[in-house]
This record gives sequence, C-alpha cells and structure tokens, in this order.
Amino acid sequence: MLRSLFTGISGLRSHQTMLDVTGNNIANVNTTGFKSSQTQFKDTLSQILQNSGAPQGNVGGTNPAQVGLGVQVAGITTNFSQGAAQVTNRSTDVMISGDGFFVVQKGNQQFYTRAGAFDFDANGNLVTPEGAFVMGWAAQNGVVDPNGILSPLQLPMSTLNGSAQTTSVTFDGNLPSDAAAGTTLNRDIEVYDTLGNSRIVTLTFEKVTAPGAGAMTWNVSGSDPNGNSFGPTAMSFDANGQPTGGTTHTLGGIAIDLGTTTGYANLTTLQVASRDGQQAGALQSFQIGADGTIIGSFSNGMKEAIGRISLATFANPNGLEKQGGNLYGVSVNSGDPEIGVAADGGRGSLVGGALEMSNVDLSAEFTNLIIAQRGFQANSRVITTSDELLQELVNLKR
Repeated sequence: MLRSLFTGISGLRSHQTMLDVTGNNIANVNTTGFKSSQTQFKDTLSQILQNSGAPQGNVGGTNPAQVGLGVQVAGITTNFSQGAAQVTNRSTDVMISGDGFFVVQKGNQQFYTRAGAFDFDANGNLVTPEGAFVMGWAAQNGVVDPNGILSPLQLPMSTLNGSAQTTSVTFDGNLPSDAAAGTTLNRDIEVYDTLGNSRIVTLTFEKVTAPGAGAMTWNVSGSDPNGNSFGPTAMSFDANGQPTGGTTHTLGGIAIDLGTTTGYANLTTLQVASRDGQQAGALQSFQIGADGTIIGSFSNGMKEAIGRISLATFANPNGLEKQGGNLYGVSVNSGDPEIGVAADGGRGSLVGGALEMSNVDLSAEFTNLIIAQRGFQANSRVITTSDELLQELVNLKR
C-alpha cells in the first residue's frame, strides 16, 4: 500500500485534534478563569531510502534520502496569560492579578484554580460553585499566621468581635490661657468594662489663675457613675504653654494621660485623642485586601482580620493537569505547590469584587479553525489522490 495513505490518515487525526482543542477554547470563551490551549505538531519517523555517504578520494559525499511517514501531535500547551477583569461588586468574588492559583480542597484532595467565583455555604465556609473548600489561614484575635497549617476558611455571620475593658484614655488639644478664672470645661468619655457595658466618665477642668502672661493652672477632677473619682488636682503650664505637672490621673482603673495638652491663648480644642476598650460586636460585612486578608467590619465600629486566602505557585504551571470544574491537579512535571501569601514571593495580588475572565482570543481561534479545516481538507485530498493511483494500478490488469 502507498505510504501517502497512512501519511494522510495521520494528518487527518492531528488536524482533528487541533479542531477539538480550538472548539474547546471557543466553547469556554465565557468560562471564569479559563485558560486556552494550543496544539503543536511534529513529524513522525522518516523511512531512509538511501543512506548518506562520506566523501572519499575523488568522489564527493551524498546526503541521505528519506521519506516522512506523517505527522503527530507534539503537545497541547496551556496559555496562562492574564484574562480580562470583570467587575461584579460581589464581596465573595476574587480575582488574581498576576501569577498563582487559589488552593481548594475537595474531599481529601487539594486542587488549584484561577476561578474566584466563591460563595458561603450554610456553615459559613467559603466554597467554590461545586462545593470545594477555599483554603487559607484563620485569624486568632485578629492576627493571621501565614506559617500555620492551611484550613478551610470559615466566615459565619455569627462571628463576634469580643468586648475589651478600657484601661487608658489620652487627651490632646488646648486649654485657653486667656480664659477667666473660674471658667469650667467638661469632657465626657464613654468607657467599657470587661463585659462591654458602657459608662460615662466626666472630667472637669476649672481655671484657677487669671489671664495674663506667665504660668497657668487648671484644676482637674473626674468622676464616673460607679462612685469613682479623683481631684481636684492642679495641672500647671509654663509661660510657653507647655504642661509642667498634673497630667496623669487614674479613675476606676483607667489611666488618663493629659501630657500632650497645651495652654495657648484663644483656643479651646481639648478632646480625646485615643481610648482603648470596646463593646462586643457582630459581623456586618467584610472585604478582601490585595494580600488576601479578609477584614471584617463589626457592629461596634471595629475592623479586624478574620482570615487570609492562600495562593500557590508552581515551577512549571504548564505541567498541571486539568481536572474539570476549573480545577487543576499536580502532576509529576508541575513541581510541588509553593503556598504563601498573595502579593509576595512572585504571587499575584488579589482584587475583591471582580473575576478573571477567559483569556480566549476569538479572532485567533477562528483563524485556527480555518487552518485546521484547510489542513484536514488537504490531507483528505492526499488520501483521495492515493486512492486514484491505486485504482490505476488495479486497472492495469484488464
């Protein structure tokens, strides 16, 4: 039989594979996080009709005469270039801008994906549309340890931000040096006990010295509803408006610091600069930072880290095996996953409220369709022509 028959068959098979790959790319043009593939061909073994000859004496060398035996698929590679961003404004949608894969767990096996269309299940677990758990690190008291063990991220709306007792209050601002003797200023501060119960602490400032150049004195006193009090205690300022004494006080276990208060003229700006302690708060919303940290906003006005999404990179991402459902699995040629924090160690940053779209280029894919079609058509013509030659041979005996 003619070699060209089998050569043509190999061409049909290879171009059919190219058509399959191109068709799959087009089918997934709107698949979140999909990465297109390309087909590469290579020739098969060649049959030697005449071996090469070396130059000898007065005779030159000869080149080998070979006939190729067809084509086959050399490989199907995945294009991991960045896909376009689609803004969804959903708090659970996350896009990787750069290299890396989300780590998810399905059953007892870990997979990797670029598709960040996540949601919460009934238990508050962050999951993929197929129910795989999104892996990361949970926060302990607002602190995330990226060196810890990966675990499924959980964010139930019953998450609480615990109460904390107020132990210190700091004031800044100015007490007016030109105020008349006997002038009184009151400042109320809301503080909390260990259970988050609030109470109002009142500080009273009474001007002692009359206006004029030189040192200045105010009497400071404080009280709260629990019967705790202090003062009046003299708080003095020098001629330059700087405090010289009476700036630290204690009221019901709360340290009150007035050390940064000044005593210039024409300004009454005394206010609370900082205060610790808080009420307990329920989780109301959250947002995801560029490094994957999930920041929760609580009803008590506090914001605290709840967890962090992990990312994995590979020495050879083209070695990953597609597992369906936008998932990739480790192969012997992909290398082991290097799991870490987003925006660090060559990993991309995360963008909340957006998704990465497919990186399929329709113009290129339609061109590949034409190439595959013409390649298939040309190889079928080789078979037809070979068949006509065989027919001529058969017709010789008549």
